Amino acid sequence: MTMAMDEAALTAFLRDQFPQVADDFAIERTDGEALVVRLAVSDKHLRPGGTVSGPTMFALADVAIYLAILARIGPVALAVTTNCSIDFMRKPRNGADLRATARLLKLGRVLAVGDVLLHSDGLADPVARASLTYSIPADRPAVR
Repeated sequence: MTMAMDEAALTAFLRDQFPQVADDFAIERTDGEALVVRLAVSDKHLRPGGTVSGPTMFALADVAIYLAILARIGPVALAVTTNCSIDFMRKPRNGADLRATARLLKLGRVLAVGDVLLHSDGLADPVARASLTYSIPADRPAVR
């Protein structure tokens, strides 16, 4: 499978286009089969009770699929989420980083569909599963 962007290129893209959140995420692996990204959990990601918030887990799943798409098609900043369904299956470990494994199920000209499993460090079973659909702009404008 041809890869348009590797971990270094994806990290640089994230820092350039999304500097407000880039430091939260670290791409661990992308190989055409899956992309793995880690969220360094901090106090800003926690809800009352000390567990990672649902919106934070959504953000991790969304970023993971977005990066998996870009790894295959290149730097298309205007690809956007059109649908997301997330199942929260168990509480993440307090203070533990989260890891998302994203797999693309379909990558078409204008739509991409993928699944993401979220794991909490120290737990064997996933804490959440998300299914996302992305719209890819037909003209794929260049990133500035």
